[in-house]
Amino acid sequence: MAIRPLLGHNAQLLPEPPLSDFARTLIRWQKSHGRHDLPWQGTRDPYRIWLSEIMLQQTQVGTVIPYYERFLARFPTLAALAAASEQEVLSLWSGLGYYARGRNLLRAARLVMDSHGGVFPRDPQAIARLPGVGRSTAAAIAAFAFGARAAILDGNVKRVLTRAFGIEGFPGDKAVEARLWRLAESLLPERDVEAYTQGLMDLGATVCSRTRPDCLRCPLAASCVARREGRTAELPAPRPKRARPRRRTTVLVLHRDGHVLVVRRPAPGIWGGLLGLPELPEGEAAAPFALRAFGCTVASVRDLAPLRHGFTHFDLELRPLLCEVANAAPALHESGPVWLKVSEHGSAPLPAPVRKLLQGLNVQASPAPAVRLP
Repeated sequence: MAIRPLLGHNAQLLPEPPLSDFARTLIRWQKSHGRHDLPWQGTRDPYRIWLSEIMLQQTQVGTVIPYYERFLARFPTLAALAAASEQEVLSLWSGLGYYARGRNLLRAARLVMDSHGGVFPRDPQAIARLPGVGRSTAAAIAAFAFGARAAILDGNVKRVLTRAFGIEGFPGDKAVEARLWRLAESLLPERDVEAYTQGLMDLGATVCSRTRPDCLRCPLAASCVARREGRTAELPAPRPKRARPRRRTTVLVLHRDGHVLVVRRPAPGIWGGLLGLPELPEGEAAAPFALRAFGCTVASVRDLAPLRHGFTHFDLELRPLLCEVANAAPALHESGPVWLKVSEHGSAPLPAPVRKLLQGLNVQASPAPAVRLP
């Protein structure tokens, strides 16, 4: 048995606190088979760890890595991020989705600089109070950056615990989630918390996957309730089915000489802070409004193929109208609507469906004859 020193006047040797079979198995597996070469591993820098954990919220590792590396190249320190503008942050975040994360990241960086003297807090509860963090993310940051003993419970961990211990019910239900939190806290080891925490994440991401769990490679297979009872496809229980609402909106693709008109979307809200296409006000007829939108003289209006985009709680259908602009109002400026080069859509802070629309936009550079407004 491992021993540890007890320092003091009557120093003696005490046994290391025992590990549960669950924790011991997971730690051993992680050290041999877990992930060890991710860009944010091998560091105790809380800024880098915090950035990675925020980006990994509801986003897969393979998607996050290039965004993480570009973000660090532009903002290598927390102070550099705190000094950035929201537009700079959202430009780098564009395409990663869940844009409130980017806005909250900037708010949190400024809060750490202003209220914590630029020193990232160590306590999980203090970290959880930062914008956009929350209990599980705070625990992961504290464990990896400071070795804190705190339980995590993200989607992957819920799936592992639900299957391993046969937990019934939808994990998003408050009562079920509370039970999972109690279980997660009871399983925490007294030592090797970093390996244990990473092991939970790795197991859920690479072995105990949602649709095709690889039980033959799972270190918990011998004791897993879901495997023993043949219920890996049933656990965790799915979200109760509800009809997903669908929203529809018409957007104007005001095009002139290889540019499109974009507007800053309000925050909070869908795609808040990003650049978007002007929307047709509810109750307005499409063609008349398009012809007089933003003081432009529009030569022609035609429908483009609709785009569909799924959010967590609803589906959005964008119905674009391509409006060829002959003459534009000269008053457009940076604080309001701006003309964006279609060729620069890749670097602009645009929502994914708008970027996709502009990427496929194939219009003539020369405008059609102008149609004067009555």
